[in-house]
Amino acid sequence: MPRRFRPWFLLPLIGVLACTWAAAAADDAGRYRLDPVHTRVMLAVDHAGFSKAIGTVSGTTGTLRTNGRDWTGAEVEVTVPLERLDFGDAAWNRAVAGRGLLDTERHPVARFVSTRIEAVDDTRARVHGALTLRGVTRDVVLDAVRNGARRHPLPPFRQTVGFSATTTLSRAEFGVDAWRSMIGDAVELRLEVEATRMRATDAAAPDETAPVEPAGRGEDDDAAPDASLPDPEFGPEPDATTGTRSGRPAP
Repeated sequence: MPRRFRPWFLLPLIGVLACTWAAAAADDAGRYRLDPVHTRVMLAVDHAGFSKAIGTVSGTTGTLRTNGRDWTGAEVEVTVPLERLDFGDAAWNRAVAGRGLLDTERHPVARFVSTRIEAVDDTRARVHGALTLRGVTRDVVLDAVRNGARRHPLPPFRQTVGFSATTTLSRAEFGVDAWRSMIGDAVELRLEVEATRMRATDAAAPDETAPVEPAGRGEDDDAAPDASLPDPEFGPEPDATTGTRSGRPAP
């Protein structure tokens, strides 16, 4: 007569697996600080219908609070130093930083603060939040993927998490509406993020690398400049039919 199957002997194994999962999740939980060296923001925007102009920003700072492998309750705050936006050409960089576009002299940073995180599965989520750019705040949604969460293999061997995130913005919604005949409205964003878990001493210390908006601006300072006025760096917008500006060929 065959022996009856008694699953009770599996209970210790199930308990070990459950404890291992809980310990791993707890090990990932905590507050993390973005690594500005290994965090990069990339943007792509149409250039006169010929190609996508690509710029990158280094030095992004911020914090991330996680509940381990559970997306619920996670929080993200990110500060992007727009003065470090690089298109690979000094003239392009000056033009984009000018008052007609990002106006980085008065608005040197962009900020994103999450409001809720909608889990898709164990590794993917939709991060809802508020993005402030050029003095204008709009709701945006990032499609995020968690690439990894484990102890870093190099000294100081700290717990590290890595994410990739993408979204597409309308620059006009943030008041960046100059040069519409030459620069597309849709801006594709990609973020590659690494963050290391903070120690108690890290949490007590201020983040000195985060840039701040200059104080003392008047109400009129946040208004978008008249797009019909020539930007001192970019020059007047070219005529869409002749392709010229001030008698000179458009670039």
